[in-house]
Amino acid sequence: MDVTSTALPAQREHAPDSGPAAHGTTRLPHVPGFAPRTADGAAATAKRRGKELRQDLPRSAHATFLPAPDRPDAAGAVEESNRGRVPELTPIRIGRMAAGPFAFLRGSAGLMAHDLTGSPVTGIAAQICGDAHAANFGLYGDARGGLVIDLNDFDETVVGPWEWDLKRLATSLVLAGREAGADEDTCRAAAFDTAGAYRRTMRLLARLPALDAWNAIADEELVSHTDARDLIGTLERVSAKARNNTSARFAARSTEAIPATEGGGRRFVDAPPVLRRVPDAEAAAVAASLGPYLETVSEDRLPLLARYAIHDVAFRVVGTGSVGTRSYVVLLLDHRGEPLVLQVKEARPSALLPHLKAVGFTETDTGHEGRRVVLGQKRMQVVSDILLGWTTVDGRPFQVRQFRNRKGSVDPAALSADQFDDYGRMTGALLARAHAHSADPRLIAGYCGKTEELDEAIASFAVAYADRTTADHADLLSAIRTGRIAAERGV
Repeated sequence: MDVTSTALPAQREHAPDSGPAAHGTTRLPHVPGFAPRTADGAAATAKRRGKELRQDLPRSAHATFLPAPDRPDAAGAVEESNRGRVPELTPIRIGRMAAGPFAFLRGSAGLMAHDLTGSPVTGIAAQICGDAHAANFGLYGDARGGLVIDLNDFDETVVGPWEWDLKRLATSLVLAGREAGADEDTCRAAAFDTAGAYRRTMRLLARLPALDAWNAIADEELVSHTDARDLIGTLERVSAKARNNTSARFAARSTEAIPATEGGGRRFVDAPPVLRRVPDAEAAAVAASLGPYLETVSEDRLPLLARYAIHDVAFRVVGTGSVGTRSYVVLLLDHRGEPLVLQVKEARPSALLPHLKAVGFTETDTGHEGRRVVLGQKRMQVVSDILLGWTTVDGRPFQVRQFRNRKGSVDPAALSADQFDDYGRMTGALLARAHAHSADPRLIAGYCGKTEELDEAIASFAVAYADRTTADHADLLSAIRTGRIAAERGV
């Protein structure tokens, strides 16, 4: 009899002889949210299903990149992605994307998703970053003041094909390598090593007990696990800088004391176009939104936030892909006048969302884009910001998080030639760890296998798509020169 869905008969619930000793294994109902009970060998079943997927989709098929006939031109795709952004800021976004092919890739997650709909997918769903390029990994602070290294940008996060993240990461390593002056063999090797580290890490996680796999690969073990010794010096320098990248340091540079005759405290200082004060009504709306935000934060954090008073709000321009979205910094001060700065950042629908249906994925509606970002982040990271939450300002969804929470990042385009393969292996392992929190690592590991077939395919795709991105970047530059699209550089 299948005991996974058999309820205990009511008349036998309290029978004295109904325990395990009298009748063997206790027959318990299946509880939704838990896996159904299976016979011994269940662990092999998920891996076998992954292997079977290779029959329908050989791993070598991932080398294919075939642009769709309806593919928009680069300038048109960028213009479309500017819809809904603050119009006066979009030239800054274009100027940043024009800096080089790697910068163009960073601002064109939607265009790459459009292109990936023409590539084969395994159908294995995971919570994916959606924008897992090499510059979106970095350091940030945990609750105890330590530093964690992980993915750190989740604006585009969705449930989707794990391959999309891996292909975007591998492509970004090729582009970053080219920008740094590395030769083509080095760039391709970095993409190859990225996929290889992802595959080997997923196989490692698949062999562990579920709880051990969930918590596996502590950061201090990551360099040795991926043989990334050439990165040690770079990571130490980035870590030292990250420890000083705090709210207090930002506030010291970006705020001024208010005279006691005007009420005291501190306020932001205009530094256009990156930081600017906002009208009182706009500032009041942002400040008021922190009330509903408190309802989304873990309750044990509320006494901490209750020790801070809201003092000021300013608008601050954010990174390449997000330029033009509405983003505010909120200055909080405790009883000693020590600052905590929160970022209240607009959460737009994921750029991947329109393309998921084309490959058989349907995104679950979370009811709020800020909630989507926060839940996706928590599903993928080992440790997340303790003050993550979401809110709504003037009808628009926002995410809320600490600003300058000891964040630090490696600039992949500034690495030396002998560091690219190390960085690829490290980020590939981190990506596997993140995906394994939502997708069964046994299933993905079964598909990826022991050989380097997938690694070769991903590397081939990465080089081909890097070439396509380089051509797209050239098209964008042409559109800027002809005046079709405005760009403001150097901001």
